[in-house]
Amino acid sequence: MKKHPDPTHLSEQTRVIINGRSSKDHHGVVNTPVYRASTVLHPDVDAFERRHDPTNKNRVVYGLLGTPTTFDLESVVTDLEGGHDAVLLPSGLAAISIALTTFLRPGDHLLIADTVYWPNRIFCDEYLTDLGVSVEYYDPLIGGDIKALIRSNTKVIFLESPGSLTFEVQDIPAITAVAQAYGIITILDNTWATPVFFKSFAHGVDVSIHAATKYLCGHSDVMMGIIVSAEHVSEKIRSTHRLFGQTAAPDDAYSTLRSTRTLIARLKSHEANAMALVEWFLGRDEVLEVLHPALPDHPGHPFWKRDFLGASGLFGVILKPKPRQCFLDMVNGMKLFGIGASWGGFESLMIPAYPEQHRTATKWKTDGQLLRIHAGLEDIDDLKSDLEDGFARFNR
Repeated sequence: MKKHPDPTHLSEQTRVIINGRSSKDHHGVVNTPVYRASTVLHPDVDAFERRHDPTNKNRVVYGLLGTPTTFDLESVVTDLEGGHDAVLLPSGLAAISIALTTFLRPGDHLLIADTVYWPNRIFCDEYLTDLGVSVEYYDPLIGGDIKALIRSNTKVIFLESPGSLTFEVQDIPAITAVAQAYGIITILDNTWATPVFFKSFAHGVDVSIHAATKYLCGHSDVMMGIIVSAEHVSEKIRSTHRLFGQTAAPDDAYSTLRSTRTLIARLKSHEANAMALVEWFLGRDEVLEVLHPALPDHPGHPFWKRDFLGASGLFGVILKPKPRQCFLDMVNGMKLFGIGASWGGFESLMIPAYPEQHRTATKWKTDGQLLRIHAGLEDIDDLKSDLEDGFARFNR
């Protein structure tokens, strides 16, 4: 059977195709099969009693702790992002909660970006606060000045860049440099950029989180979270993962592993469609502002240009003030832009967003309605035509 070359000398595009795939171990089958397992049989008592021994090279010892399907997905994502290890969870929010509870205890102080995914905010405000953790939100554009917010009990800085709904880009290297100087763990929600467009560990991040539900799966039919970690924290993350008994379903792991093979190709198409729509929206009289990190006047654009390798398909559009019915007529009548939560699938989406409801450290004020747009993989001319019709309804 043909042997794959040393992956360390190959491009990222090639590595995402061949990593986590060993046909010789699966009777020549190209894709790692779905391993559904709880009980794993051992050849003898000695092997059974040594199943948790760190020197045991056989990692498949119990279904909850991983199978070839989950291990292969972990290895692909770890390689893409340049981390040391990864663990799978049943959702992105599960990944966030496991990462935070790994490093926070009663009496600790958490600094968290004001622009994080709002369910993350609820978890922090309700669960972590009840646990005795002091939660403080910071302006995402604070950069190195975050040093002024550090306390003696600050244990974690949680970043999300670009920010949820409004897409502000943080100066991640400046923040991680401060964190390292004080021995503080940094956790980044890297779902928007994916491991393809932002290399977390090259910019000083300790833990990177992905809602694999989004682009890594890419087909709107899987719920999954992934935590990728640097070497000095990886065993602590994996230990918490085991203690909470969290894992991803085997079929979901298989679907996501298969989807990673097309991740780079899909992201390039999402990026191209999104940028084409951004330029199109900028030319519309009905649009007050477009929120996209690649635009020169966008908050944090220099950091995006310096640190990121591309842009995904998610961005925002602020419409000029009109009666609410005009906005409803526009969105409700869209044929190619669906109305639904989540994003990162092949389909285009459009939903209203209200960031002012979830901000405390910063103020969000605009006279127009904010729309969150996800550019899918449809033909760009068809998407523009659908939007033309939508604005015709908006202007009635």
